[in-house]
Amino acid sequence: MSLEKKTEKLKLDALNRKSIEEFKTSEKIPVVVLLDNIRSMNNVGSVFRTSDAFSIKKIFLCGITPCPPHREIQKTALGATESVDWEFYEDILQLIKNLKKEGYLLVGIEQVKDSILLQDFTINCKNKYALILGNEVDGITDSILDEIDLFVEIPQSGTKHSLNVSVCSGIILWEWYKNFI
Repeated sequence: MSLEKKTEKLKLDALNRKSIEEFKTSEKIPVVVLLDNIRSMNNVGSVFRTSDAFSIKKIFLCGITPCPPHREIQKTALGATESVDWEFYEDILQLIKNLKKEGYLLVGIEQVKDSILLQDFTINCKNKYALILGNEVDGITDSILDEIDLFVEIPQSGTKHSLNVSVCSGIILWEWYKNFI
C-alpha cells in the first residue's frame, strides 16, 4: 500500500473566478483606498491586484501617484486596473472633503501619536471606510493629517520602521475584507 500523497494545484478554470464584467457588477465592501503620492508603479499595481482580490469599491490615485495604463503598473496588477474602479485626484484634500460629505470614515494607515494598533481596532461593518496609504518615504502628506478621523498602525518588532506599501495594503485590506464577508 502506497502512502504517497499527490497534491495537485488547481487549474485557473477550476478557481471559478468572476469575469471583469461580473466583478464590475458584483457587490463590493464599503471601502475605498486613497494612494497619497505613491512613487512606485509596482506598489500601485500591487494595490490594484489586492483591491481586486478583496472586492474593494474604488481606488483613488492622488498627487504624484502614477495612473494606468502603464506597463510597470500592469506587471504587478495583472489586469486588475480593468476590474477595479479608479479615479485620479491631484488634490487629495478636496477628495477627503468629498468623501467626508459622503459619510466615509477616513482612516490613515500611519505611525502617529495616538494611532491604534491594528489588532486593537474594531471595524464597524455599518461604516464606510476610506483607507489612506502614504508615500513610501514620507508617509501620508503632513497637510492632511488633521483632516483624517483616526489612524491605524500595523505593529512591528523588527529593526525597520515601516513596511512596503504593497505589503501594508495587503495586511490592511485583508483585515477589512474578513470583517465584511
